[in-house]
Amino acid sequence: MMAEMPDRAFDVGICEQHAVTLSAGLATQGMKVFCNIYSSFMQRAYDMVIHDVAIQKLPVIFCLDRAGLVGDDGPTHHGAYDIAYMRCIPNMVVAAPMNEKELRDMMFTAQSDENERPFVIRYPRGEGVMPHWQTPLEMMEIGVGQCVQQGEEIAILSIGHPGNFVIEACKSFADEGFQPAHYNMRFVKPLDEKILHEVGQKFKKVITIEDGTVVGGFGSACLEFFAANNYHPEVRILGIPDRIVEHGKPQELHRECGYDMQSVIETIAKMRTMTFA
Repeated sequence: MMAEMPDRAFDVGICEQHAVTLSAGLATQGMKVFCNIYSSFMQRAYDMVIHDVAIQKLPVIFCLDRAGLVGDDGPTHHGAYDIAYMRCIPNMVVAAPMNEKELRDMMFTAQSDENERPFVIRYPRGEGVMPHWQTPLEMMEIGVGQCVQQGEEIAILSIGHPGNFVIEACKSFADEGFQPAHYNMRFVKPLDEKILHEVGQKFKKVITIEDGTVVGGFGSACLEFFAANNYHPEVRILGIPDRIVEHGKPQELHRECGYDMQSVIETIAKMRTMTFA
């Protein structure tokens, strides 16, 4: 990028705090700024995100690579906390794409004149899921999710890449004639309240899944909404547990942490057998 667009790219080195403040300064001059930092290293610039960007409500676009479990790079590089530490900041938009098309559309939406807020887009390390990813760019409505499939008895709310695990897991119940509902929420902040009201009114059993910490993350945001609106579903939160996760292949770590495809299947099966008052 530096070679192709030298007047449009700045390599600030391993200086995350400077990267955020530089981005804020450029944004004050009306520039469309993408600030690209690993999820785990954005932690070093948290103060600048709040003071230099969020308080001023500058539309800096934070692209957080390596969100979720990154594999062999280990504990220092796992992007476990960004959902929790970004969603608590006022003025922020926090989004996570399920595939390459959603990533492109989120970036397209974030840089549009219609967006006037700081915009976080988190996405994982590794291979994608769409071989033909160069799809036409489309605007997204901020804070609006997607019903992947209608269903019964259990609703699954996913954010980001783990939504693909849910799609595959749901296929395993087809022979039984059972189909859980699946909602790809796309945004952690603002949440799609229309979907959450629908889920709260219709379902007594809910599963949330994310590739972030279960403490204060997406599942917690859903629980907060249900509590505030007097909904009382039985909720299971799948995600990165409240402990340090060591090295390992992503597939191994997803399994260890209990949110791979097989874990989703097992959680659905267990919840189907449960009876709640």
